[in-house]
Amino acid sequence: QMQLVESGGGLVQAGGSLRLSCTASVRTFSRHAMGWFRQAPGKEREFVAAITASGGSTTNVDSVKGRFTISRDNAKNTVYLQMNSLKHEDTAVYYCAASTIYFSRSGSTYDYWGQGTQVTVPS
Repeated sequence: QMQLVESGGGLVQAGGSLRLSCTASVRTFSRHAMGWFRQAPGKEREFVAAITASGGSTTNVDSVKGRFTISRDNAKNTVYLQMNSLKHEDTAVYYCAASTIYFSRSGSTYDYWGQGTQVTVPS
């Protein structure tokens, strides 16, 4: 059973930056594709970014292209989401997730989820 713990959320002004971290509890972290999702108040959860187990490939949603970067350090069992040029519409609870199958934009392919970390960008 894998446990994921996110950190790094907070309140930041528009145009600012945050780096989210998600640390896994198992040594098999390097065998899992990882993803970041977010859920804003009153909205459905949406895909943000994903990275393959090796870190060789990434994908992200169009709304964050050029602003957000997903990366991972398998030696530290950690995946990151660097968020730059933050906008009010980025306000959400951000979740990391792990998949034993492949990296995907669909939440249904992820097996393990963290508890989430709040990111707030005031308007």
